[in-house]
Amino acid sequence: MSILTEKLAKEIVEETSIRLQRNVNIMDTNGIIIASFNKQRIGSIHQGAIEVITTGKSLVIEEQSNDVWEGAQSGVNLPIVFMEKIIGVIGVTGNPDNIKDISELVKMTTELMVKQEFIDSQQEWKQRTKEMLVDQLLKTNSSVSAIERNLGLLDINFSPPYTSVIIQILNSEIPNRLLIERLEKTEGLHNGVISFININRLFIALNGIAEQSIKNKIQEIYVLLKKMGITFRLAYSLTFDNIKRFNHSYNECEIALQLSEDTEVLISFEQIEIMSLILQNETSITNHFMKRILKNIDETKIKTLKAFFKNNLIIQKTSDELYIHRNTLIYRLNKVIEYTGYNPREFKDALILQVALWIHQKGDNE
Repeated sequence: MSILTEKLAKEIVEETSIRLQRNVNIMDTNGIIIASFNKQRIGSIHQGAIEVITTGKSLVIEEQSNDVWEGAQSGVNLPIVFMEKIIGVIGVTGNPDNIKDISELVKMTTELMVKQEFIDSQQEWKQRTKEMLVDQLLKTNSSVSAIERNLGLLDINFSPPYTSVIIQILNSEIPNRLLIERLEKTEGLHNGVISFININRLFIALNGIAEQSIKNKIQEIYVLLKKMGITFRLAYSLTFDNIKRFNHSYNECEIALQLSEDTEVLISFEQIEIMSLILQNETSITNHFMKRILKNIDETKIKTLKAFFKNNLIIQKTSDELYIHRNTLIYRLNKVIEYTGYNPREFKDALILQVALWIHQKGDNE
């Protein structure tokens, strides 16, 4: 398939003809006019173009020699060269003495447009291949041979350890393609696989980054997205070595997003792993436990407990976060003891209350 398509040729003709206010023709390697400002000439043979393709040299056709070159008019015809190969001919109609310099400029512009079209088509092909690769990675029963085939096409060195990342985009003015390009330029992601799996969700398969370095890499991604003005939530899985575990790791990211607070922007599955183990038990059992522990304490006390546990049972940090006086906080905690019988300042009781809060939070998210 030629890179010089009729669509591209038409775009080039429209761009150049209007600016030059002259007729411009583009011929394929068979000498057939595939685009022209003069629509009546499209589809006809241009003998001058055949000569250019045969010799590899530009051809000037004077007005008095029109009859020599069937289907041609006076003007300058030049080879369109891409990757050292002639892929077509461009002709500018007019007095050769007046348009020689302009014709060279038109040729150069055409070749630049052809090159850009090729780059764009390659990027589009690569992204489609990555989408197919991600689809395979996330299948429940993924095919290692299909994964390796796509990796080979992309020439990606994809080695363990692996980590899955989900970026849930809430608001962005950045085109998807530009976002992927910017992420791929981040150090360490050039051998990763990045693809949108739906309109608002971006998936990144990280590879070759040791567990102790993952948090730093995630932080780089976080900073880049913030700089781009994107509103998002990001979740990442535990690291793993088996390429067939991507489906499982994707689910870890899903669970991390579901079980964390909506206000949390950066969440690792490691943070909520214990919570997820507890909440996978039968709902009726966990709900009974939650109601027995929390009784009917109000949302203010629940919010207070969440902040208290989040701040590692530190009174001052919690009161600062809640914008309340420390005595008010202590009063609320004492009320929790009064209502529930559990003291959130003691480790054993705090653990019981924390589990009950996780179950309560799951109910709010459902």
